[in-house]
Amino acid sequence: MSASAKEESKAIVAGLKKSALLGGLKDRELKRLASFAKARSVPTGTVLVKRGEKGIGFYVILEGRVQVRKGSTNIARLGPGDFFGELALFDDRPRSADVVAVEPTSLVVLSRWEFWGFAQERPEILRAILQAMASRLEQTGRVSAS
Repeated sequence: MSASAKEESKAIVAGLKKSALLGGLKDRELKRLASFAKARSVPTGTVLVKRGEKGIGFYVILEGRVQVRKGSTNIARLGPGDFFGELALFDDRPRSADVVAVEPTSLVVLSRWEFWGFAQERPEILRAILQAMASRLEQTGRVSAS
């Protein structure tokens, strides 16, 4: 592994460790997950996820901020340690919202097939993701009912 690849892997592990979703994993597990993931840096204004398009994976924000929008409605503003796109891990439905970088942003991208490669080794990660998804659905229901 080259020096730059090692540095990128360290940055991915450090970012994943900050995530509420993945922070409970041991360093060894985070390093393994990082080996499946890809780092991506984008400038302000980049559309990371487009509503209606097929999702192939999920994202964890390392640095920067994104805005989640449904039409002209802002649903959420996410920053370091937050994640989005997790539903794409479980089905082929189109994305339900747009996600746009509102400042320069670094992310970890994990495709569905890479995620499932990891989940087969560590099935308890599924519980953490399902709990996070349930919490989001509950919050979304509260916002919709308002």
